Amino acid sequence: MNPPVAVVAGAGPGLGRALAQRFIQGGMRVAVLAREASRLNALAAAIGPDARPLVCDLTDPDAVGATFDRVDRELGTPQCVIFNAGTYRPGAVLEVTPQDFLQCWLIGCYAGFLVGQQAARRMVDRGGSILFTGATASLRGSARFVNLASPKFALRALAQSMARELGPRGVHVAHVIIDGQIRAPGGQRADPSGAADAQLEPSAIAESYWQLHAQPRSAWTLELDLRPWVERF
Repeated sequence: MNPPVAVVAGAGPGLGRALAQRFIQGGMRVAVLAREASRLNALAAAIGPDARPLVCDLTDPDAVGATFDRVDRELGTPQCVIFNAGTYRPGAVLEVTPQDFLQCWLIGCYAGFLVGQQAARRMVDRGGSILFTGATASLRGSARFVNLASPKFALRALAQSMARELGPRGVHVAHVIIDGQIRAPGGQRADPSGAADAQLEPSAIAESYWQLHAQPRSAWTLELDLRPWVERF
């Protein structure tokens, strides 16, 4: 019997890698999706043989559909799909270009819709989980964060609508608010003041995603917020 399958859409060396590693640890094979082939192949090689790299432009509907079809053929129908893509181009609202705003929205929200829709089509009435990565900007639009807050607000709304529609059909949709700075690979584990664990550890975040996926349907979580103990909120 083939092992269950997970998809991490928007895989990088930080949280994306940690998510793939945790779901592999849980006995799953994981398709990792990103746009740049060289970085993606290196990431998959570092994770191990149970990680399958699939190059995909997550803002292209045809590419997303074809990639999910490939996952079906080569690995099996996914039981968990994680949307972890996003980008941020800082700038004051008076300076942000329409092109930058549109690109951030396409990657941060539109791609989430494309991935979520493909996942839902495969999970309806058979079960599965769709997990979206949010941020502090999902709840609060701070100055100079218009390029991040707008798509993150919209992604949260997408998750809420999907959860209410798909929950009765056996699909668990959840939105995770990452409220704080994620420790970069090889980065320091403490802030300059000396406080331990002042940044979010990728493996600790990934553990929460795994627990969301494993939740019994009698007690599903729609939204989970994660932050280090020093973070104000």
